[in-house]
Amino acid sequence: MSLAILAIESSCDETSAAVIYDGKILANVINTQSIHEIYGGIVPELASRAHQQNIIPVVAKALDDANIKKSEIKAVAFTKGPGLLGALLVGVSFSKAFALGLNVPLIEVNHMQAHILAHFIDEPKPAFPFLCLTVSGGHTQIVKVNDYLEMQVIGQTQDDAVGEAFDKTAKLLGLTYPGGPLIDKYAQQGNPDAYLFPNVEMPGLDFSFSGIKTAILYFLKKNTQADPDFIAKNLPDLCASVQKTLIEILMKKLRKASLETEIKEIAIAGGVSANSGLRTAVKEEAEKSGWNFYIPKFEYCTDNAAMIAMAAHYKFLKGEFCSQDVSPDPRMAI
Repeated sequence: MSLAILAIESSCDETSAAVIYDGKILANVINTQSIHEIYGGIVPELASRAHQQNIIPVVAKALDDANIKKSEIKAVAFTKGPGLLGALLVGVSFSKAFALGLNVPLIEVNHMQAHILAHFIDEPKPAFPFLCLTVSGGHTQIVKVNDYLEMQVIGQTQDDAVGEAFDKTAKLLGLTYPGGPLIDKYAQQGNPDAYLFPNVEMPGLDFSFSGIKTAILYFLKKNTQADPDFIAKNLPDLCASVQKTLIEILMKKLRKASLETEIKEIAIAGGVSANSGLRTAVKEEAEKSGWNFYIPKFEYCTDNAAMIAMAAHYKFLKGEFCSQDVSPDPRMAI
């Protein structure tokens, strides 16, 4: 039996639909909501309304791009969580209705597991077991991946996520939302050793990023009081120094995790894995420590339905379906 699955992703501000056919992604359509830029961050109510407007045309385009008819769909997958409740609700409700209309099974997908399984969309693919550093605006985790659907979080942030630290710092620097990519852009022109920021040490393999955000806030307040043009004069150096500090925090724990588990298959995933500084740091460490390093294509790093589809493919093969009573879970854990 040929297996075609429609997948929906709506956990935050991207409305996305993908079609996977016998394990191969045929279409991956993403509609990013630009309305949040003027507010400097995601407005949950606006996000859910935009999902309502976008989801039907996005799904229609995905089916068209894949050259798949609705009657060929064997299951419908969706992001159950984690994410914004209102945004998730749109995707879950649409998926339930679509599956009910076709009389096909539903597959709930964990958003963070899907980020990890994005590594199996294209070659090269990591061998089990491997470690995955999942880094995004809402999560920072080190996950030991034993199989497609068997994962264990061995380290995670105890407060804020690294992606939030990037975006909040960007806002303090007067950069537009989303600010993380802009910090990366300016950092490439600056001196990463220009300024020193505290590297908060957490026990074990856990992370903390709230302290560095506070330190950056007070550092900028102090220096802009002395010179109102301080940020404008030193923007590339500030971005480079902040980025270096955040990446060092991530790399220290990733190195420790590899040593403790004796695993040298190393992957990174999530929106922040698109950061050029992080990619370079992991590649350099891989050469130094003998790691086999994996990272998805850029389009599969940020939120997208292709990763949801890939996770759904493996769940379908194991017969892991859910009922029509399913509800979103904004705080869903791996």
